[in-house]
Amino acid sequence: MGKPAEILRFDQVELRRWRGTDIEALDRLITESRAHLLPWMPFAATHDRKQGEDFLTRCQEEWDSEQAYHYAITSADELIGSCGLMRRIGPGGLSIGYWLHPASTGKGLATMAAAALVQAGRQLPGIDRIEIHHDEANPASGAVARRLGFTEFERVPLPQGAEAPGESGIDVRWRLQIRTGRTDPVHGSP
Repeated sequence: MGKPAEILRFDQVELRRWRGTDIEALDRLITESRAHLLPWMPFAATHDRKQGEDFLTRCQEEWDSEQAYHYAITSADELIGSCGLMRRIGPGGLSIGYWLHPASTGKGLATMAAAALVQAGRQLPGIDRIEIHHDEANPASGAVARRLGFTEFERVPLPQGAEAPGESGIDVRWRLQIRTGRTDPVHGSP
């Protein structure tokens, strides 16, 4: 299947593969971001060091099995968030997820991180689409998708309903079709 590089760069961000030794930095990042993440990320409500260790172990397992590629987002050598490319939407597809420390929002950094993931995803064999899914009540995530040229293709009520307190339970899905040999209008590269 193929794996992306362990370090990705785009504009002001550098993404580096999460490692087991990152537990202190990850724990601090989530703890400082808890109030910001609670409306959208169910894990924030129960986060503790053990959950962080489990996440980092899962990052390694999923990287090795080529099911997901999780990255720490850094800017100016500071850890500011987390993102990943995941094979969870069926053959030929990758899904992008991301979140930032609240001090790093509103600066275009999530868009830069997602752009780095799009570039990496375009290089993986067999990929024909990349998607971003977010709750309808989180328009900031939709703005990232829109800026990168994704097209909204559906809104789906989740069978389990909202999973976090800020969510509506309606999943908004955006897609970027990957066409070999065509220029990406956002990034100017095939």
